Amino acid sequence: MVEEPVYFEAINIKIEGLLCTMPGDRGVVITHPHPLYGGNMYNNVVEALVRVYQQAGYTTLRFNFRSVGSSEGEYDNGIGEQEDVKAALHYLAQRGKKVLDLAGYSFGSWVNALAISGVDTVDKMVMISPPVAFMDFNSVGSIPQIQFVVAGNKDQIAPPELIKNMLPAWNSAAHLEIIDGADHFYLGYTEKLESILAAYLKNISG
Repeated sequence: MVEEPVYFEAINIKIEGLLCTMPGDRGVVITHPHPLYGGNMYNNVVEALVRVYQQAGYTTLRFNFRSVGSSEGEYDNGIGEQEDVKAALHYLAQRGKKVLDLAGYSFGSWVNALAISGVDTVDKMVMISPPVAFMDFNSVGSIPQIQFVVAGNKDQIAPPELIKNMLPAWNSAAHLEIIDGADHFYLGYTEKLESILAAYLKNISG
């Protein structure tokens, strides 16, 4: 699977991404953890998401949020970053991808949850360790596109019990998968995460 460097515009800001084009009309935008704590599109969990979606036949687009890597702009507390997500979805749609998914890890899943209220093109959404103990999720309302959430049982930034309490307000039909032994960074648990995600994608594709 070959990814090519691409750039797209998010309201006059150039955003750096990596695109792997696959046959068919399914595409996914994948977002990374917090820029102020070293998060970028080369994160281990982001790379796991990319691999699994590619193996399932999706065109993948991961990108660096504004201010990260070669992406222009400044960190914007999740506000401008929502525009980055919307621009990435638009970029895939322009390339003929009609079934668009959104997958994010940590900060990326928070930004996705905020951004999706202004978009009607997302079919399904996956959240990996939404940082409910670290970021403000109070403004996140009903998101029927959320289908699948994953967290580790040793994750203090995305505690599963707190996610369980919030999940009914997002989508009561969404499934929460808890990985025993994993913390927020999934070190030593990346393969387990990939197998869980692969099973989810196989299940939804029939």
